[in-house]
Amino acid sequence: MAYRIIQLKRGKEESLRRFHPWVFSGAIHQTDSDLEEGDIVRVVTSTGEFIAVGHYQQGSIAVRVLSFSDVAIDDAYWESRLRSALGMRLAIGLADSPTNNTYRLVHGEGDHLPGLIIDVYGKTAVMQAHSIGMHLCRKQIAVQLVKVMGERLQHVYYKSETTLPYMELENGFLYGGSNDNVALENGLKFYVDWLRGQKTGFFVDQRENRLLLQQYARGRRVLNMFCYTGGFSFYAMRGGAELVHSVDSSAKAIELTNRNVELNFPGDQRHQAFCEDAFKYMDNVPADNVPYDLVVLDPPAFAKHRGALHNALKGYTRLNQKAMQIIAPGGILFTFSCSQVVTKDNFRNAVFTAAALARRKVRILHQLHQPADHPINIYHPEGEYLKGLVLYVE
Repeated sequence: MAYRIIQLKRGKEESLRRFHPWVFSGAIHQTDSDLEEGDIVRVVTSTGEFIAVGHYQQGSIAVRVLSFSDVAIDDAYWESRLRSALGMRLAIGLADSPTNNTYRLVHGEGDHLPGLIIDVYGKTAVMQAHSIGMHLCRKQIAVQLVKVMGERLQHVYYKSETTLPYMELENGFLYGGSNDNVALENGLKFYVDWLRGQKTGFFVDQRENRLLLQQYARGRRVLNMFCYTGGFSFYAMRGGAELVHSVDSSAKAIELTNRNVELNFPGDQRHQAFCEDAFKYMDNVPADNVPYDLVVLDPPAFAKHRGALHNALKGYTRLNQKAMQIIAPGGILFTFSCSQVVTKDNFRNAVFTAAALARRKVRILHQLHQPADHPINIYHPEGEYLKGLVLYVE
């Protein structure tokens, strides 16, 4: 198939020669006149030498590279990439695990499929496009996904209304169709709201960090801020927490948290959920009778672009300062940032400032990051988005 051509300015191919998977709009010299968003394009240097093939889109990132080889983006291509993604999940023991049927199968650039996310929940895969090109290929991808996954998969749900809000599209099943939305993670059950929930319906990237929290929970009084579906809460309960309070500003999130707790610990009185703003809730914790000695801060992204970085870091500092002011001596703080533009050093400095303002002695016990099914392409360091610290607060 003859793909449309994008020609780069002189010298602008160097990042591609280092296998970085993005072409920025400022690097482009000229394009074919009939180029449309979502088109598959061949990228060539100023001298006409082929260098990459990818999806074109208007905006700062103009091309997301699918291959650095001059190949057709056809059924064989999608099958090959999906088999590679599944092979890695089998190699690390996530796919086909008897205690875990929840994992990320495709993680964008980390699996050399920029713009595509696929999460697996039991027999259902939830596919999400972050580029118009992937949206246009969704049905072709779904066919190859079913082929590659075999008996592991019975349903493919497409959910991109929120990631491509400027397009007229509807979420829905591309293959199969099921109301069974209970999945298994490390032996715990949870409901997945892939119809209306955030992301693909659950935050798969905190699986290992939730398991770590379980090890610290015994006998502790736990506060889970920004609880969403309550993942950290029911891991804390399995770990033997004395009490668990879950807080989120979304009534739907609180409802889902309560359902998940009841699914795993029916009738357990240790858990209470509160629908309230995080800062308002922590402001009302009595300073003279601190009820918590394990606090989880897992907020949504404070900065989605570089222009918001300064305000985001101020937000992380304020949030962590509040948590350190309400945590009992000898308490444990799990604190996270999922903002891609916030570096590990940015986040650590914000938490350092919070500790100083709270006037608490703080030690770092663990430095956390995204799990292995959210791999980082070594040529694309921007893919390292999840940062976390586990702190001991005197």
